[in-house]
Amino acid sequence: QVQLVESGGGLVQAGGSLRLSCAASGGTFSSYGMGWFRQAPGKEREFVAAINWNGANTYYEDSVKGRFTISRDNAKNTVYLQMNSLKPEDTAVYYCAAAAVLFAVTTTRHYNYWGQGTQVTVSS
Repeated sequence: QVQLVESGGGLVQAGGSLRLSCAASGGTFSSYGMGWFRQAPGKEREFVAAINWNGANTYYEDSVKGRFTISRDNAKNTVYLQMNSLKPEDTAVYYCAAAAVLFAVTTTRHYNYWGQGTQVTVSS
């Protein structure tokens, strides 16, 4: 059983930056593809970014390409999401997820474990 704990959310002005972290425990972190998703009020949870087991492959949702960067540190059992040039439409609860596969996956149904989420609010 893998436990995931997100941190780093908060309130930021448009154009600002935040760095989310997700600490994993209870499993072999390097055996999992990792992802970030978000859910805004009244909307479905959507894919944001994914990374394969060693960080060599990453994928991004089109609206965050060039602004967000996903990375991982397997020695620290942690995955990160660096978010720059934030926009009000990025406001959502951000979730970290782990998939029991080595490659990066972009769909929610492939993820086995989820964190509790961290709120990101971008003011205009």
